[in-house]
Amino acid sequence: MPMPTKTGKTIPAADGRFIGMKDVEGFADPRMTALHGWVESYLMNSHPDLGRTGAVCPFTRQAAKIDTVRLAISNAGANDEDKAFALIRGAFGALESIPCKPAMKHFRTVIVGFPDCAGADGIAMLKRIQRRHRFYSLARARMIGMMHAGSEDRGLWNPDFRPLRSPMPVLAVRHLVENDAPFAALHPALMVAYLARFPLKGTRRLVDHFRSR
Repeated sequence: MPMPTKTGKTIPAADGRFIGMKDVEGFADPRMTALHGWVESYLMNSHPDLGRTGAVCPFTRQAAKIDTVRLAISNAGANDEDKAFALIRGAFGALESIPCKPAMKHFRTVIVGFPDCAGADGIAMLKRIQRRHRFYSLARARMIGMMHAGSEDRGLWNPDFRPLRSPMPVLAVRHLVENDAPFAALHPALMVAYLARFPLKGTRRLVDHFRSR
């Protein structure tokens, strides 16, 4: 996966390298191109079945605009759980190291694609990694989400929509934000972390969410 330098030469891009959206063109890797294309064409855009206005992921477009999105591709397979786990643990550090203005920190996002984990065993392995990071992420007011082609997770605004489907298995790490009230309402552990992070505004948002149902 070569990356051109300013001199026109190429250097090898290591597996698991975190790169910005604007730097993807430097990587002659169709897997990275596919991940980048999905982020731009799906996450950053609206969808007729979403059930609300706006992009599928409300923050990704602004995050890309201010260069706070980092992408990575892993060649880990179903039998490489330790390798995949280490990369995702490193993604939390990569998230914190993304430079931005203090007021924009909540837009920081890391998205890691696992194209060699599309089978049932690979999906199961990535789900284990997600579970193993659950309390690690909540303790830091972070969210870790998983997407893959066969996801059956229902949409919050349209239960017939499957918003977490992606062309390759993906694990994403981002900040817990005030707008996450609908997600917090579904998971007790997340609600605790959410209210600890947003005690007043979060309570109001949760009350409004439950009233609207």
